[in-house]
Amino acid sequence: MLYRQPDRLHDHGRARRVFRMRILLGAVVSLFVILILFGRAAWLQIAQHDYYSAKAEQNRTRIVVLPPERGRIFDAQGEVVADNVATYQVQITPEHSRDVRAELDMLARVLELDSAEVEALAERIRVGRRFDPVLVKADLDEVERARIARLKPWLQGTEIVSSLKRVYPYRELLAHVVGYVGRINAEDVKRIDADAYQGTQYIGKTGIERQYEDRLHGVPGYRVVEVDALGREIEVLETVRPTPGHDLALSIDVGLQGIAAAALGEYAGAVVAEDPRDGAIRAMVSRPSFDPNLFVDGIGRDTYRALLEDPDRPLYNRVTTAAYPPGSTIKPLMGVVGMEDGLIEPDERFFAGPYYQIPGNKHRYRDWRKWGHGWVDFEESVFRSVDVYYYDLAYRMGIDRMHEFLTDFGLGQPTGIDLPGERSGLIPSRDWKRRVKDEIWFPGETVIAGIGQGYMLTTILQLADMTATLAQSGTRHRPWLVADNRGMRPPVEIERTDAWRRAREAMLAVVEHERGTANKIAAPYPIAGKTGTAQVFSVAQDEEYDAEELERRLHDHALFVGFAPFDDPELAVAVIAEHGGSGSGTAAPIARKVMDFWFGVEPDSEIQPEFSEYGD
Repeated sequence: MLYRQPDRLHDHGRARRVFRMRILLGAVVSLFVILILFGRAAWLQIAQHDYYSAKAEQNRTRIVVLPPERGRIFDAQGEVVADNVATYQVQITPEHSRDVRAELDMLARVLELDSAEVEALAERIRVGRRFDPVLVKADLDEVERARIARLKPWLQGTEIVSSLKRVYPYRELLAHVVGYVGRINAEDVKRIDADAYQGTQYIGKTGIERQYEDRLHGVPGYRVVEVDALGREIEVLETVRPTPGHDLALSIDVGLQGIAAAALGEYAGAVVAEDPRDGAIRAMVSRPSFDPNLFVDGIGRDTYRALLEDPDRPLYNRVTTAAYPPGSTIKPLMGVVGMEDGLIEPDERFFAGPYYQIPGNKHRYRDWRKWGHGWVDFEESVFRSVDVYYYDLAYRMGIDRMHEFLTDFGLGQPTGIDLPGERSGLIPSRDWKRRVKDEIWFPGETVIAGIGQGYMLTTILQLADMTATLAQSGTRHRPWLVADNRGMRPPVEIERTDAWRRAREAMLAVVEHERGTANKIAAPYPIAGKTGTAQVFSVAQDEEYDAEELERRLHDHALFVGFAPFDDPELAVAVIAEHGGSGSGTAAPIARKVMDFWFGVEPDSEIQPEFSEYGD
């Protein structure tokens, strides 16, 4: 027993040490746990105070975005051409929904949406922000609103709101100018500022609506509301009103636009009327056209397919995006460069036979007049539209000089008008053909370019601007549609020489002279103009063009450009009537009707302006 006593003492000491270590370890662990708890509490109550306060506030309040009213668009006389009307729409906010897909499927059944519409909505939601409302359907009727109201307990993220819907009172008349808005889609979301478009469901897609989207859109506002446990509004706590978009005033005159559209009649084509004094566009008609109201809330697939497959291409803006051979309308301009370069003397007589041949070449370039015109001077070459005269001038001038002058004049390049998608056209050159076609330029191609055929392509807007510049003897203004652009770019001054006067006087003779190609449109006011045709297909060397034996779609396009009054021009007009055949018989009378309306002259024949008020 005496031998084992020390062991018991030793065990007792070790037990106390173990006990102390356990107490110390427990204290450390307890302290560590306390520090973690205090740290977590500090993190939640101090560092994350704002976040959790906001979350708590969200349980009590909700921010409702107030979309801005889109700016309206007016014509030059103050007529509304793009307006907003009150309507009801249903929208879904993903953040407020328990199951977005389930809600979409339920809405599809209630509102009779097809699968393509539902998938487009799902994609729009996927790429957007969860707190941004997405338009499901606009312009709800009473039955649809009642159905959705009954299902509200199952549609937590869905709400019906009053809104403003875009409408276009003149429908087809201004579709290619004003354009249209459409629903914001997945592609739009990728390029827009999401904050600037909170609560907004529409964006400009074409025309003025797209060009001036930033000015028309406005700035969103918001309303802070108190809600109960079911999300129902109890009280409005704060309101920040949205800033409306800016209204726009166009240079277009709706009355003149309606007359121009009616004057075109059944022809596909275009009419442009420009003020040569400052470049203001007074009328811009492209026919056929379409109803832009169809696109605002999403056009049906069958309707859209019908528009796309229509052989007359109503969606195609023939003023800015269609390019045609300018034909004989460029002859006065060719005369200007010919006189300035000393290639022609305006009073010198030139024998214009039935055809022209390049020296050493047997190919015959025929005049439109089978037996030729005989001896003519410059003025006669214009008012009788003598092809052989310009074959010879073009050959001596060369394609490079022709390209240089016509390009400097504004042909074959965008005018800079304030519309999206303007096409440049083409004024060919040796370099262009070598670069694009990897071929050399042939002299025969220069000859036919002299009468505006071959590779040469211009838009009707360019021809209107060319005519306005001729009217001003070389002062060229950039055409514009929105009044704020007036004088934004200084005019281009081309050196004034006597050649401009001679060219203008020759254009006057086109209408005033008894042998002028457009003498049938002579008016109480002096009109200067030039007729032309744009070939649809080429006639072989040993064949003759016989319009009566051709299908309508193979007839030449009819062209006319002109300005009035001659001494103090106020209006320059360019017209193309596709497959109209004769510039003098088809296009020139259209221009005369447009000018008559503008100058307050009663037309010889009854013509009613084409208007299409929304809702008629």
